[in-house]
Amino acid sequence: MMAGFLKPTEGTIEMLGYEPTQVDELRSRVGVLPQDAVLPPTERVGEFLVHMARLQDIPKEKAEEAARGVLAEVDGREWWSVKCASLSHGMAKRVQLAQALLGEPEIVLLDEPTAGLDPRVAYEVRQLVKTRKGRCTMIVSSHNLQELEEICDSAAILDRGRVVASGSISQLTNASEEVHVKIAPPLTRGEGAYRGGAPPVPLAQIRELPMVKRAEFDDERMELVVYFERGSVDAETVISHVLWVLLNAQVRISGVSKGRGLEQRVMELT
Repeated sequence: MMAGFLKPTEGTIEMLGYEPTQVDELRSRVGVLPQDAVLPPTERVGEFLVHMARLQDIPKEKAEEAARGVLAEVDGREWWSVKCASLSHGMAKRVQLAQALLGEPEIVLLDEPTAGLDPRVAYEVRQLVKTRKGRCTMIVSSHNLQELEEICDSAAILDRGRVVASGSISQLTNASEEVHVKIAPPLTRGEGAYRGGAPPVPLAQIRELPMVKRAEFDDERMELVVYFERGSVDAETVISHVLWVLLNAQVRISGVSKGRGLEQRVMELT
């Protein structure tokens, strides 16, 4: 609907003060990369990007410069004369991203930008998205929740067409309210050390820390969860104090994270 491909069944939607169907007012101000975008197979990359630049109302004398600029941004300078049909899937995705960035748009809509890409190319695309932070508003639709947690400042969680939660990534994951510490088994495990015996972490000492509101240990998941008051202290300070207690107690630690992770939050809400 934001890209203008569908009309809302009720209500209205606006971008930059205009409805998506007001193409002339939004031309060059909004860039779009659909998930199933297909490049014209017989056109060369340079020809395609120049054509798209002209459709964005970039003047003829500046169209090639703009096209070469975005192609360089996606690290594809050498593809200028290559036919689109000869591009690999990863190369094609980066050319498609380049066209979405033409004309320095104020809003860029990205639909599953890394779907089907190998890990290296997906990583490169994520870095490209990050470099645009501060230059425009980028709206990403994706099922890759770890990826969204890495590149996005805020998120909205949808369930059957309705928004069930929205806010900053920190708010959604409770990263500013809880810390999770994964505990590794000891090198030599005594009989009953974990099952039915005392927990392998000094819970009493952790609960005595002034910034800790509550602390719990899940012996099934071997995970310590420490809760603290949002705004009174940051997660990094809590982590440093908790780890100091654990390390002095010679507890082996296999991982530390802030909050529950976006994936876990989505599973709780949908």
